[in-house]
Amino acid sequence: MNKLLVIIGKIIIKILHLFKRNAGNLPGIILWHLTGGKCCRMFKIDCPIIAVTGTNGKTSVTNCIAQLFEQNGKKIIINKEGNNLDTGICSLLLRHCSISGKVDADYLILETDESHVPVVYSQQKLETLVVLNFFRDQLDRNGEMETLIQKINHFCKTFEGNLVLNGDDPNTARLGRANPDNKNVRYFHAEPYKFATEKIFEASEGRFCPFCGQPLEYDYYQYSHIGKFICRNCGFGDFIPFITASNIDLEKPVFTADGNKYSPKLNSIYNVYNMTAVAGIGKLYNIDRNIINKVISRYTVKNGRMENFMLGDRKTTLNLAKNPVGANMTLRVMNEMQGEKELLFVLNDNVADGLDVSWIWDINFSIFRNVTRVVTSGTRAYDIAVRIKCSGYDASDIVVKPDLDEAVEELARTDGRKFVIANYTAVQSTRNALKRYISKHGGKNE
Repeated sequence: MNKLLVIIGKIIIKILHLFKRNAGNLPGIILWHLTGGKCCRMFKIDCPIIAVTGTNGKTSVTNCIAQLFEQNGKKIIINKEGNNLDTGICSLLLRHCSISGKVDADYLILETDESHVPVVYSQQKLETLVVLNFFRDQLDRNGEMETLIQKINHFCKTFEGNLVLNGDDPNTARLGRANPDNKNVRYFHAEPYKFATEKIFEASEGRFCPFCGQPLEYDYYQYSHIGKFICRNCGFGDFIPFITASNIDLEKPVFTADGNKYSPKLNSIYNVYNMTAVAGIGKLYNIDRNIINKVISRYTVKNGRMENFMLGDRKTTLNLAKNPVGANMTLRVMNEMQGEKELLFVLNDNVADGLDVSWIWDINFSIFRNVTRVVTSGTRAYDIAVRIKCSGYDASDIVVKPDLDEAVEELARTDGRKFVIANYTAVQSTRNALKRYISKHGGKNE
């Protein structure tokens, strides 16, 4: 039966390719229905599986980990295009398996949607799970964050593999207590960077201990609820890190971990956490430090995640922000830079974004520093403009341009440093609008 299903799946992929479709999800959807929701069970996988999950950073960390193993001479399979639900992973495996369903690789390295971790890895054995963070995200699809955490926590109760957790996020660190018999729990941690604070300035989900309900005490906050915390009542948060990022300097940018100095291309504190997780996997799998350094120092993405453009002579940084924390982190990067800046915020409310855009009220626009003008665009251009105005920003410095090309023209009309925030379905159309401006007026995609 499995062989027949694999043949059906491969035929679907060939048909889609004939029509110039990438077959990233549809074959898996069809097989999901044919198998009663067990489409990942039909494959024979003998190699270790490493999965990366969490609200923000999955794509970057998954791709970096894959590069670690590739540089180490291993044959890997990765869902580089995303497609991180069970149906997308099924489609990926269909492309790389034999007719019998056997997958030939040294490692599978899979970005996995948070809600689908229990689904996929109840069907295939997982060796290592990396959990980066948990933030409120797409409420109309995921529901409240606690519901999502409980799903993964239930999975972790019987998981005995490597569990690599962000020890500075109480929402991920709590998973380390799910299975007291699991001796393979490891935490990554970061020492405070220059702009760490004693008080919280952004939307937070980690204020109370998940075990005894007492308020958590923080030595410092890096961003949102990420920082060094402890519960004085039950000791939650008291652990020895497996790997620690220290001597963090985002102006260069540089940080140290396990005595090694790393120079990532992206200068943000959340990227330091991502790269620390990557270095932690390198340490766990005994990968040569020179390889780890090479991957971290060279890794960059050109898919709207801290991607740089030159609009003429105006440097412009575009970043995806699909939830309040992603937006707040871009604002932090912008505010931490010296000099005057201007911002374009593109907000859509398409199905893939989540139809509920109330999350914009958890963005902390009150921390604006030297932001002289804001342009808003997208299907909800007026909503984000009202939100920024209500934060106390002068309405006369807000320009609403629902048409993206007009918005980019408006942004580039003045001199100076530019930043662009775009949510999920807006980011690619925004990239295209920036490229169209460059084609018309000059500049480059760095």
